[in-house]
Amino acid sequence: MKLLVVGSGGREHALAWKLAQAPRVQLVYVAPGNGGTAQDERLANVDITDIHELADFAEREQIALTVVGPEAPLAAGIVNVFRSRGLKVFGPTKEAAQLESSKDFAKAFMKRHNIPTAAYETFSDATDAHAYVEKNGAPIVIKADGLAAGKGVVVAMSLEEAHQAIDMMLADNKLGDAGARVVIEEFLAGEEASFIVMVDGKHVLALASSQDHKRLQDGDQGPNTGGMGAYSPAPIVTPQLHARVMREIILPTVAGMEKEGIRYTGFLYAGLMIDAQGNPKTLEFNCRMGDPETQPIMARLKGDFSKVVEHAIAGTLDQVELEWDRRTALGVVLAAYNYPDTPRKGDRISDIPAETDSSVTFHAGTQFVDGKLVTSGGRVLCVVGLADTVRGAQNAAYETVNRIAFDGMQYRLDIGYRAAGRKQ
Repeated sequence: MKLLVVGSGGREHALAWKLAQAPRVQLVYVAPGNGGTAQDERLANVDITDIHELADFAEREQIALTVVGPEAPLAAGIVNVFRSRGLKVFGPTKEAAQLESSKDFAKAFMKRHNIPTAAYETFSDATDAHAYVEKNGAPIVIKADGLAAGKGVVVAMSLEEAHQAIDMMLADNKLGDAGARVVIEEFLAGEEASFIVMVDGKHVLALASSQDHKRLQDGDQGPNTGGMGAYSPAPIVTPQLHARVMREIILPTVAGMEKEGIRYTGFLYAGLMIDAQGNPKTLEFNCRMGDPETQPIMARLKGDFSKVVEHAIAGTLDQVELEWDRRTALGVVLAAYNYPDTPRKGDRISDIPAETDSSVTFHAGTQFVDGKLVTSGGRVLCVVGLADTVRGAQNAAYETVNRIAFDGMQYRLDIGYRAAGRKQ
């Protein structure tokens, strides 16, 4: 059977890599893919991004099933288009994807269904937004309502930062339509975790817990990014917390969508903030796998992932049990020069070691130019190390990182520090 993965990032490389391991899978197409997917003989890049052309391709090539990686095609309705043509596809419809594509929709939805989240207000007028911030003080969180590729959230630790964020989004229109409305919400203190599940419309299958690192620099300093690294499992997600998140957040979300006439299918990602007392609140929803969480999660998943996706599309996820590698997987993101502001492209990448049982490197912002592998985006690679302990996984990942080189390469040296500290 032939499969299709839509997207070009590290998440899509990891999904395609995992799907291709199934003996019955002949080839996984990745559209448009990247330099890493171009190198793997089990994968083939397809230079198509238009959702209607992708549906044509899936029909023509008799694709058995399609997995959609990023948020933009989901928000544009790729699942609606594929389904209208009788094609098997895993992902949420355009209507369901509003949980991610509109922060205001998500917050209002959580309020309606009593799903724990931060208090908030939505503004499209800068003067009103400034007044709200003055009244409530800092720290405070400013979020662009629409999709802003990981750049639409400012955790303002001072009033000055908050006012600058409002001006950047509402007055200066720096994020375009995505920032035409802003959600301003209370700052939540605690530890973040990523809780990702698969949903078939009715049944929910939880994936392994994970935790990512959003800030650019060690010790969670510097600007927010799309994610500088992640590890799985996340020790903070105890069995008790896991049960509580399913009961208070995930299941009410799926039931609430159904109640509002929207059947939710696809990956559902709840970004959680867990306070000092162990109480979880929802920071945001994503209607897809996280990136870079997907890379360590897929590195730990055992068995035939294509069968799991088949069950998800057929509505029979209740018949699936997932098996996980007992080891910790830890991924370190290698980013381009001047990421996240204006990442430089075209730097030559050298010496990526071959995959081993304890290390695998997933590509994101890479491509081949004149036969040479070069940087083509902000987050370039994600190096995943696997070992019995967090410290061991750190060592395995950073050992590989130290063998890779490109000009301007930047990465954090402390991925997994919370888990490592907790284990001690």
